[in-house]
Amino acid sequence: MNQDLSILHLVLNASLVVQGVMLLLMIVSITSWAAIFRKFFALKRIKALNEVFERDFWSGSSLNDLFASAAKNASQAGPMERIFASGMREFQKLRERRITDVGTLMDGARRAMRASFQREMDEIETNLSFLASVGSVSPYVGLFGTVWGIMHAFVGLAALTQVTLATVAPGIAEALVATAIGLFAAIPAVVAYNRFARDIDRIATQQETFIEEFSNILQRNVGAQASTVSTAR
Repeated sequence: MNQDLSILHLVLNASLVVQGVMLLLMIVSITSWAAIFRKFFALKRIKALNEVFERDFWSGSSLNDLFASAAKNASQAGPMERIFASGMREFQKLRERRITDVGTLMDGARRAMRASFQREMDEIETNLSFLASVGSVSPYVGLFGTVWGIMHAFVGLAALTQVTLATVAPGIAEALVATAIGLFAAIPAVVAYNRFARDIDRIATQQETFIEEFSNILQRNVGAQASTVSTAR
């Protein structure tokens, strides 16, 4: 009896529709785990790169040196470093056009950094919606397989004159495996989504804070330069 009700035996003897649902859920589960591992290592790398750049930024290095380093290592830079480079690039372009108005310079730099910030966040949030979909839809897909399997089992029992627990149990067990696989796919996706969403919110807050701090530094530098020019005149 135990051998007849093993998981493998139940899967192999399920109806074609239930087997199709199980196969779909297994593919979704494998894809979900692959996305989870990719996102885990990607976020870990982003955090490390942001911490390294932030440490260099506050170490006292000049903005021009940091900008030159960011431009040289653009392909290996982290999101915060690319946001910084976008702001500095726009700031320098406006200065090259002989624009001296502090408001215009700061607005241009902030817009560039905000645009870069949005691009970085779009990239960071890749696959997050997929995990959310897996977590919310997989149980219902598994439930559909279960309902179909139970319906198929009762249709088969209608032809029997005597029904016992031994004849009912295999069909119902086959159907319930679909729900189990659906939960197996959904639970890790939900846990990972919640963890990644929290980490991404922290990264976003960290980068928004950096934008404001860097904007303040740029504004102080521009104000100091304007004051020096005014005194010289």
